[in-house]
Amino acid sequence: MSNFLSNKSVNKSIPINYQTAQSPNGITASPVSFRAGRVKSIVLDENHPRFKELGGFNAIGYVEYQDIINFTTQASVAKPYFGNIKNLPLLEEIIWIIDLPDTNLNPTPQGDGTIGGITTSVSSYYICPTALWNHPHHNGFPLNTIQLPDSQKKDYIQTQTGNVRRVTDQSTEINLGNTFIERPNIHPLKLFEGDIITEGRWGNSIRFGSTVKTKPPTIASLNNWSTGNSVSGDPIVILRNGQGKQNDEGWVPVVEDINNDESSIYLTSTQKVPLKPSSNNYSSYVSNPPINPGLYEGKQVIINSGRLVFNSTNDHILLSSNKSINLNSQNGLNVDTNTAIFQTKNIYLGSKLATEPLLLGNKTVALLRTLIINLKQFMQIASTQVSTAPGVPLGPLNAAATQMQLILENIDADLTSELGDIRSKNNFTT
Repeated sequence: MSNFLSNKSVNKSIPINYQTAQSPNGITASPVSFRAGRVKSIVLDENHPRFKELGGFNAIGYVEYQDIINFTTQASVAKPYFGNIKNLPLLEEIIWIIDLPDTNLNPTPQGDGTIGGITTSVSSYYICPTALWNHPHHNGFPLNTIQLPDSQKKDYIQTQTGNVRRVTDQSTEINLGNTFIERPNIHPLKLFEGDIITEGRWGNSIRFGSTVKTKPPTIASLNNWSTGNSVSGDPIVILRNGQGKQNDEGWVPVVEDINNDESSIYLTSTQKVPLKPSSNNYSSYVSNPPINPGLYEGKQVIINSGRLVFNSTNDHILLSSNKSINLNSQNGLNVDTNTAIFQTKNIYLGSKLATEPLLLGNKTVALLRTLIINLKQFMQIASTQVSTAPGVPLGPLNAAATQMQLILENIDADLTSELGDIRSKNNFTT
C-alpha cells in the first residue's frame, strides 16, 4: 500500500445499492458497489496491444486500471459508463468503477440466452475521473511519491485537507499518456453563484452563467461582463477556447477575457462585454452610427478570434439587419466574384457628402458617337475643298458648317433632355 494514499477514507469499497435477485425486466443483477481504480492504459485506437482482444473498435474508450486497495500486477478492464458523453481519463487518474449487467446473455433455467432473456453476467463500467486536485487540466495521482524524482516531489504541498499540487518549476515528469504533456499555465475558471460550467483540459470551456453583482447598498460587479445596467441573474453563455497568455500559477482561477482568450463566443442578454474591436471607424455614417462594441448593452452574439471564416457549401450566406450592416477593417475591403449587384436607391463613392453625379454609360456613348460622326463628316468635306477667287463662297463647306452649327446648338439647348439624362440622380462621387 502506497504511503501516498494512506489515511484516505475514500480508499475503500463503499456499498451503494443492493438489488433483488431478478429485476422486473428479466435482468439479474449483482449487488452494486463503487470502487476506485487507477488508470494504467486507455484504448484509443488499433495500436493498443489488447485492441482485438477487447472487441476491436467497440473497445474504444475502454481502460485498464488497478484497484487502489487490492491492486495486482495484472490490470482489470472497465468500459465507459456513458455512451454519448466522452470524458476520457488520463494515466494515473483515479476513476470510480461500478459493476453492471452487460450483453453476455448466459442460458439459465429461466431463459434461453437470447436477447430479452435472463443474464447474470456483469462488466465493470467507469465514471469520469475524480477531481483529486480539483483542477480541469489533470488529476493524475502517482502510485508512490517516494519513487518520484525530487524535482516532482516538491510539486506537492501538504495541507490539512490533503495534498495540493502546484507546479512551480515547469516539470512534467508524471506520465499522463503518450501525447498528453502537462502545462503549468492552465488555470481553472473562477466560479460565481449559480454557474453551470464545463471545462476542458486546455483552457476551453462553456459557462452557463449570469450577471453577478453584490447586493445593495454596495453594488459592485464581480466580473467583466457584469458592469453597466445589467442586474444579477441576467443570463449569459460564454464559449471559450484557449486562455491566451497567462502566468504559470495554474492553480489560481481566472475569468474569461474576450480580449485575451484565443477564441470565444458570447451570447448575452443585457450585459456589456468590454470587447476592443480591431477597427471601429464609423465616419461613413451621416447619423446614428453603431454603438462601439465595447459599450453596447443588450442581447447580442459576439464572435471573437484571430480569424473568422464563414463558409457555405450548399446555399447562401445571409446577413440581415434591422438597421445597417457595417463592414469595418484596417486595411481594405475586397470582393472577388463573377457578378456583383448592388440594388439600392443611392450610392455615394469616396465620401458620404459626394455631390458629383455619375454618367450613364450607354447614353454617354451614344451622345459622343453622334458628335464624332458629324465632326468626321465636316472634316471630310473640308478636306476636299479647293481654293477659289477671293470672296467666292465655298458652297459645300458652308453647308457642312451650317449643319454642324445647328447640331451643336441643339445639343447645347437640350441639356435637360440629352446631357441632363445621362447624369445619375442617385449615384455620386467626389
